Amino acid sequence: MKIVTHEDIEELHGSIPLADYERATEDTDKFPIDDIKPILLGLYGEVGSIMSTSKKFRREKKAYIGYEEAVEEEFGDAFWYFTALCRRFDTTIEDVFASVTNTDCIGVVSANDQKSSPVSQSINIGNIASLDESLIELGYVAGQLLKIENDDLDAIKLLAKFAESYVQALQATGLSFAKVLKDNLKKVIGRFSSPKLELLPDFDYSFPEEEQLPRKFEIHITQRRSGQTYLRWNGVFVGSPLTDNIRDSDGYRFHDVFHFANAAILHWSPTFSALINQERKSDPVFDEAQDSGRAIVVEEGLTAWLYSYSKGVEFFKDHESVSFDVLKTIQKFVHGYEVEKCPLKLWEDAILQGYSVFRLVRENNGGIVVGDRDKRTLNYCPIGKSNGN
Repeated sequence: MKIVTHEDIEELHGSIPLADYERATEDTDKFPIDDIKPILLGLYGEVGSIMSTSKKFRREKKAYIGYEEAVEEEFGDAFWYFTALCRRFDTTIEDVFASVTNTDCIGVVSANDQKSSPVSQSINIGNIASLDESLIELGYVAGQLLKIENDDLDAIKLLAKFAESYVQALQATGLSFAKVLKDNLKKVIGRFSSPKLELLPDFDYSFPEEEQLPRKFEIHITQRRSGQTYLRWNGVFVGSPLTDNIRDSDGYRFHDVFHFANAAILHWSPTFSALINQERKSDPVFDEAQDSGRAIVVEEGLTAWLYSYSKGVEFFKDHESVSFDVLKTIQKFVHGYEVEKCPLKLWEDAILQGYSVFRLVRENNGGIVVGDRDKRTLNYCPIGKSNGN
């Protein structure tokens, strides 16, 4: 099947053909196709992360929360780089894995969901080594790969050796190869592939209009001599006057801009819903679990954390992307809430658009914030001028 969206990935059950994984991730490979050095360094780094994560688990036992999820992510990232490396040697991961099977491979090679048998074909790995031995071997082979060149005749043999070591490490760790690849697909497609607007989630479209975030909105932000900022929507003041609430003024009094960005681009903002009293009251489940005080705290906490980070990067001025680590932290922040369905690329868009408008509001001590949920855009308009709509 053609895997292009989160919905496609959710439909994957059981084994995942390696060829499907390779096709799905090809567009996420943004490195120069004729340069293997970044790929080699990335692969080596991810193998090191696998070893480091396993070490932490052995040392801290139950204190290391989320071990399995963390090590699955590192195995997935390593396999992404391995796939990219195979691509640069004009071979496929399916061919590499087929070359180390115990039988003549006819048909497809797949990642299984059975932990005792990670690959659909039997791999020549002999007896399963201990976790330490398998990880050391994986690290050793990754180190050997660092020395290969684009025209290295031994490269294919080393790729096959890495495939064997990778599968053995998976078995020793007790992970599902299919789950590793499925989770990695969610991550990289959500991060690097530009989403199609018609396929993105719209969380309140089935609710009455008075319980939806407005499809289009203009919020007037003004600052008075006292330093307090005020919000007006449809001519009515909403929310409470805000100041920076910090010793050294930093502009946080305008942080509602980020909630408006979330509403326009992610179609999610329990804070904005509460400001205009348009929560989804007709459904007690949504009202309690998605629009309640805890959801508001999550959004406010995320906004404050990201704002602290943004001050170190000039409020994302001249930035065309957001750190992958930041986006992954956001993903963990909102786990369990409907907005977790939004791909990381959409989060990046919300952050960059939101901060672009915020910088103008901060510079001018106010302005009009114009949101369009249908286009998933947020824009700035000076007070007293037409917004062009």
